[in-house]
Amino acid sequence: MMKKIFTATLVFGMLATSAAFAAQPAPAPAPVQKGEKAEQHPHIRAALRELREAKRELETAAHDFGGHRKEAIEAVDNAIKQLQEAQEYDKK
Repeated sequence: MMKKIFTATLVFGMLATSAAFAAQPAPAPAPVQKGEKAEQHPHIRAALRELREAKRELETAAHDFGGHRKEAIEAVDNAIKQLQEAQEYDKK
């Protein structure tokens, strides 16, 4: 249980670090035109982008993060899967 908590903390810490060092801020959402529906859940889409980038960083890093890289990648994969399923559910 503690190992899972540590892994989740590591992943979220990496996400926060990745976001803090991003080269440019996320673009502001386009203004909604008359008769157009506003994008729902823009933060979920942004989280998916960040998770995918964090996964790439984990996969290409020169070290294994103290032996936690494999489980961190699995946790990121699971988070991506869950967010994608949430988006699909929301479309129904």
